[in-house]
Amino acid sequence: MGSRTFLIGGGWDAEAVGAVYGPFLRAAGPAPVIGCVIVDEGDGAEYFGRFEAALRKAGDCRPVPLLVPLGERFEPGAVPAELGGLLVCGGLTPAYQEAFAASREPVRRLLAERGVPYAGFSAGAVLAAADALVGGWLVDGVPVCPGDAAEDLEEVEVRPGLGLVPFGVDVHAAQWGTLGRLVAAVAGGRLAHGVALDENTVVEVPEPGGPAFVAGLGRAHVVRPGEGGGAVVRSYAAGESFLLG
Repeated sequence: MGSRTFLIGGGWDAEAVGAVYGPFLRAAGPAPVIGCVIVDEGDGAEYFGRFEAALRKAGDCRPVPLLVPLGERFEPGAVPAELGGLLVCGGLTPAYQEAFAASREPVRRLLAERGVPYAGFSAGAVLAAADALVGGWLVDGVPVCPGDAAEDLEEVEVRPGLGLVPFGVDVHAAQWGTLGRLVAAVAGGRLAHGVALDENTVVEVPEPGGPAFVAGLGRAHVVRPGEGGGAVVRSYAAGESFLLG
C-alpha cells in the first residue's frame, strides 16, 4: 500500500466537484501541484482542460498535464519535483493498464516515499486495484453488462494493476450498468471482492485495514462472495463507510 487513495467513478456533474475532488486536494496539501496522467488518443490537451477546470473549482491547486501518447509507457520520472497529488484520468481502461504495466513498483514507491495521494478517475480508479477489471461484457459468452461498456474487449478480463487498494474496482455502475460485470467477476472467482462506483462518487481509502469512506452524489456497491456460491451486494451512500480487506 502507498499513501491515501481516492477512487472516482467518473462523471462531470459540476455540483459534485467539491465532494468528489475536495478530499483528494486536502490530502495533497496547500495549493498543491496535481499531476494529471492522461493516455492521449489525440485530444489529450482538450481533455486535460476538463480536469483542470474541475480541480480548480474544487479548490486552490495547480493542475499540470502528464500526457502519455497512446501505446507508450508512463514514466514516473516525468512527474514534477513539487508534485502534491497524482490524478490518473479516464479513457480506454486497457490502454491505461498497458501504459502503467512496466511502472507499477516505481509508481508505488513514488507515492509512498513522497507521501503523495493518488486519485483515479474512471480508468484510473480501476487501475488502482491489484487485480484490475479492465473490461469485457461476456463471461463464457454470456452477457453480464451492456456491450457499450466493454472497453473494446469481449470476454471479461482481469489484468495486473497498481495494487493500491485490496479489492477490484468497476466504475460508472448505475450509469453504464457495470455492477453486473463486477458481480460476475466475484461470483466466478476472477476477483476475491470488489467495489463498483456510481458516477460523481468517490471512495477514500485512507490506510490498509481502515474503513473506506463514501462521498458524492451516488453510491459505492460492495460485492463479496456469497455463502455457498454467487455474490452478495451491499450499497453505501455518501457519509457511510465500509471495511473490505
